[in-house]
Amino acid sequence: MIHIYTGNGKGKTTAAIGLAVRSAGAGKKVFFGQFVKDMAYNEVALIRRQIPQIEHELFGRGCFFGRKPEQEDYDAARNGLDKIKKITHSGDYQLIIMDELNIAIQYNLLTVEEILSFLDSVPPDTEVVITGRNARQELIDRADLVTEMKEIKHYFNEGITSREGIEY
Repeated sequence: MIHIYTGNGKGKTTAAIGLAVRSAGAGKKVFFGQFVKDMAYNEVALIRRQIPQIEHELFGRGCFFGRKPEQEDYDAARNGLDKIKKITHSGDYQLIIMDELNIAIQYNLLTVEEILSFLDSVPPDTEVVITGRNARQELIDRADLVTEMKEIKHYFNEGITSREGIEY
């Protein structure tokens, strides 16, 4: 099954991590790859220390606020997709999370066509989760489950910035 968690609301990565923990608790092996992001937030630090069934890797150099992607950003995304293809076809993992993949597609680091091709090659006993705002319609059409996180109200709009243990 292919899952997509998208939308402007908070909680896409958190939902994916919740599924990763649930899968690990059931004895499944999980690969959690984060595109665009360049630092392991506190939830990842806990996973790395306490949940060896979840393997984590960063495939990014940070957000694109105030800058355009550079060649290193394209290379990081390409390396991430190549690694995920390899581990998906190894048969060792039952859940693959591609966090912020929609952002990588939005910024043309990867194409929707190559992601669709990858999804068509995923073994039937492997779940794939794709997160990030602005999911492309082609991916939504291909997915088996799509959840949109809709922002109704957010304290950020009142000037409250990210807080440790809540947003990171």
